[in-house]
Amino acid sequence: MFDIALFEPQIAPNTGNIMRLVANNGCRLHLIEPMGFDLDEKKVRRAGLDYRDLENTQIYPDYETFAQSMAGKRIIACTTKGTCHHSDIDYQAGDVLLFGAETHGLAPAVMESIPPELRVRIPMMANSRSLNLSNSVAIISYEAWRQRGYHGALK
Repeated sequence: MFDIALFEPQIAPNTGNIMRLVANNGCRLHLIEPMGFDLDEKKVRRAGLDYRDLENTQIYPDYETFAQSMAGKRIIACTTKGTCHHSDIDYQAGDVLLFGAETHGLAPAVMESIPPELRVRIPMMANSRSLNLSNSVAIISYEAWRQRGYHGALK
């Protein structure tokens, strides 16, 4: 399956929604600090409902520690600054889908560490700024899963 990583997430309900999402699509969630909230906040618990499963969630103190733990895996930056559409890439089992913070995206140093051909974006209308983070994670992770034949899904 896939790994989903949130770089410095800022909005608790988005992270809670993504926790529920990964419980349903079989991905693993990685949270890269600093975060704009405490994981015990009521908003995260409410958004994650009974799907909140911290056993499926890893927390890292910084991007460097995260990147070291992902050594050997392909990290794909999911960003409005992507060089190709999210549906144009051939996703592979074990890929890491990295999403930036709601307020500031991916840090320049993080973006530069990822080859341009592994920076994807979701098509949007002209003059649109961005989509909600949890919606973006859903769109891209389900496209990746679709390409892998929805492996593990209920038939």
